[in-house]
Amino acid sequence: MAAFPRDVARAAEAMRPLFAETPLQENDYLSRKTGARIFLKREDLSPVRSYKIRGAFNFFRKALAADGGAQVFVCASAGNHAQGFAYVCRHFGRKGVVFMPVTTPQQKIDKTRMFGGGAVEIRLIGDFFDDCYRAALDFAAESGGLMVPPFDHRDIIEGQASVAHEIAAQMPQGVSPEIVVLPVGGGGLSAGVTRYFEETGSTARFVFAEPSGGPSLRRSLEAGKRVKLDRVDNFVDGAAVAEIGRETFRLLRHFQPGQVRLVPENRLCATIVEMLNVEGIVLEPAGALAIDALKDFSRKELKGRAVVLVVSGGNFDFERLPDVKERALRFEGLKKYFVFRFPQRPGALRDFLALLGPDDDIVRFEYLKKSARNFGSVLIGIETKDAKNFDVLRRRFDEAGWACQDITENETLSGFIV
Repeated sequence: MAAFPRDVARAAEAMRPLFAETPLQENDYLSRKTGARIFLKREDLSPVRSYKIRGAFNFFRKALAADGGAQVFVCASAGNHAQGFAYVCRHFGRKGVVFMPVTTPQQKIDKTRMFGGGAVEIRLIGDFFDDCYRAALDFAAESGGLMVPPFDHRDIIEGQASVAHEIAAQMPQGVSPEIVVLPVGGGGLSAGVTRYFEETGSTARFVFAEPSGGPSLRRSLEAGKRVKLDRVDNFVDGAAVAEIGRETFRLLRHFQPGQVRLVPENRLCATIVEMLNVEGIVLEPAGALAIDALKDFSRKELKGRAVVLVVSGGNFDFERLPDVKERALRFEGLKKYFVFRFPQRPGALRDFLALLGPDDDIVRFEYLKKSARNFGSVLIGIETKDAKNFDVLRRRFDEAGWACQDITENETLSGFIV
């Protein structure tokens, strides 16, 4: 066995006193839907509900073995890395300091504190991640603390690769992964899993799922070098990274840009709602990336194949559920927002309502301004049971002379007034 897979196997064995291997589950619903044999690697069922505990554990293990480790370990994170870091600090009995933005949701702060027990101190610094990251680096330099990176370190990558070690052992007798779909943020998981399979002789085809609003790997592969994105949509907060890691890109740069599937955020919301309603599986946006990427495969590509999807996390804040459901409905074409030039006369609203069908429901009605004596601008949100109903509605609106503008996909307008 090559050196890297052997080291990964040792890391996986060392983790067992901390937590049991996460299950690899064949999913009947997705298998029937795609014609493939779909296996979910359930990293959302780790003690911290994500795979991040693996890299943090391996980093600590190696640091402590080398020289006893620093007196203080430091990290900057507002999410899963902080929680994995905190859990490992408590396990090893080492002091940890977690830097988080002031804007971090209280739920994430509380969970990090719970996982760390008395071993972890949380410091809230700045409004944005970059502010708290700089503060963490300064603190580590001044205190002699050891910075624990979220993905861009060989020991972190080695720890995340234990996911692949477990998959290889958990596949049914005589079945090998033919397609492995991996979510990508900073690249630690993808770099470790692909390297492990490649060095153990696997012939699996790799596909990477990256949020459309944060395509750092895709853009870097297209350019042949690391590219820092000017703008990132933070909706998929567990994978919205402006720049792929240096070490992770070194291990991923031989892949083709076409192997990276860009997942639209609103479509991802539909997958989150679907898995919650149908399978009872709670997924955070990053955790649903690999499942959503199935929608970009043809049935012919998948039919009869053994496909492994890494479900990377389930730390979903249910306060986000209304927004997720809203975005899912908009993606599926079941909800739209219009701005109407509404006549200011008795009976106008009754006339408008008469145009709606039995499955059409007004979910928002708001006067924006009175643009003239006889007309006013009105925002109307309509939800229906079949996307085709909107074609009928638009025809009725036109025939009745109702002037309106569909602003559902207009990010600038809808961002201000919806």
